[in-house]
Amino acid sequence: MSESYDALIIGGGPAGATSAALLANAGWSVALLEKARFPRQKVCGEFVSSTNERLFRQLGIADSFRELAGPAIRRVGLFARDTIVTADVPTRGRRHDCLGRALGRDRFDAVLLERARSAGATVLQPWSAVALHSDVGGFACQAVCQDQRRTQTLRARIVIAAHGSWEQGRLPTQSTNWRLRDTDLLGFKARFRNSGLPPDLMPLLAFPGGYGGLVHSDSGRISLSCCVRRDQLAQLRPAARGASAGQCLLEHIQQSCLGAREALAGATQDGLWLSVGPIQPGIRFRNSRGVFLVGNAAGEAHPVIAEGISMALQSAGLLCERLIAQRAEVLSGKAVERVGSDYAAAWRRSFARRIRTAAVIAHWAMTPAAVICLLPWLRLIPGVLPMGVTLSGKTEESREFADAAPAG
Repeated sequence: MSESYDALIIGGGPAGATSAALLANAGWSVALLEKARFPRQKVCGEFVSSTNERLFRQLGIADSFRELAGPAIRRVGLFARDTIVTADVPTRGRRHDCLGRALGRDRFDAVLLERARSAGATVLQPWSAVALHSDVGGFACQAVCQDQRRTQTLRARIVIAAHGSWEQGRLPTQSTNWRLRDTDLLGFKARFRNSGLPPDLMPLLAFPGGYGGLVHSDSGRISLSCCVRRDQLAQLRPAARGASAGQCLLEHIQQSCLGAREALAGATQDGLWLSVGPIQPGIRFRNSRGVFLVGNAAGEAHPVIAEGISMALQSAGLLCERLIAQRAEVLSGKAVERVGSDYAAAWRRSFARRIRTAAVIAHWAMTPAAVICLLPWLRLIPGVLPMGVTLSGKTEESREFADAAPAG
């Protein structure tokens, strides 16, 4: 079987589903491949910044997101050793109902994908893209159904790679050769009920060899997401007497952070630990001539700043605004490279600072000597935490997208 579309999107997470919804709303014929069945859990901090409010209104999900998500986050904090520091999130005049919130990926991804489907996108799920090559008038993608092992060839003028960065594959946009290193960062996540964490607080956890975060998500649960170096985790396992890697890490965090110990005292775990890795922060843009990268496929910041979902959503917005504005030229092949160059420049202007900021904070949080040196200053200077929030991109919508996206 063979089908042809204006755009083929590989991956149905936040970046892929947002791209599909925006393009389909603008009249493009769109096919989206997603290999997993929904709902599904993901290793993710779950926090979504308030800077996505305009994009949510454009997608038509602003009200449903607020109804499903956890409480508004008004304060950020730092839990490190015996130090607990908190500060208000700079609001810049925003209403309290427009503050950031957390929503589990099992629910958030389903909402976005259903929005793409209702906008007219063809959603193939669970289907995987196993090969992609240039074809007359664009690209040809071989797709395989995970349930029935059926195959189908999808042709499209452009391809949007939204498959993330954590899995190897045979596509030209995927990694094929990872070498394990002691310094690799591995991601973990678990959810808990009956915690002592204040509902409006989202703290950063700094502990030897890693970092993490806590936030109230949906359905009365809190999410604990964290990254730890492979060599640090290896040191914890021998003394754990058969405990899982997640349980070893939880004990390490509680021993290292008074705030985490207090917040999780008496809490009960809801579900299993999830893990993924290695995390590979950085920029991965390639000159692909018609294959556009969004979300983590394009680049990612250390999860320490909790901006992964926001960057995925906003990268889709940046790309689709440019594709839609030059639809005829793109589909005829005349503007593909120009749009790609313009998008890449806008992406870097929007996200490069977040990636650099995240790298600095992450390496500080993982280094005990650096944490000890800076903690006294964090206690004495209350403006440091709000400054970090601003540098991470949580207080101001990307000017690249804000200037282009309609408010309606």
